[in-house]
Amino acid sequence: MPPIINRSLCIRCGTCAQICPLDVIRVRRGEGRRIVDVLVKYPYECWHCLACVKDCPKEAITMRYPLSHMMLTMDVPGKEQG
Repeated sequence: MPPIINRSLCIRCGTCAQICPLDVIRVRRGEGRRIVDVLVKYPYECWHCLACVKDCPKEAITMRYPLSHMMLTMDVPGKEQG
């Protein structure tokens, strides 16, 4: 599942595209090489490493995890941790 970019918070700095180890996130440039858009180009290639989420200066990226990943972190009611 892909990272989700909140367009209202994104300042189009390109940090997420630079930090992504798999080039999942790409930037689209306009005139003067100015970044005009940030795109999740290859959503199903994402490793969910959270690099883009952690390095975004405006916290504009959240991660959507596949169900199999979410089940690994669920607490079991009535079961003690430890």
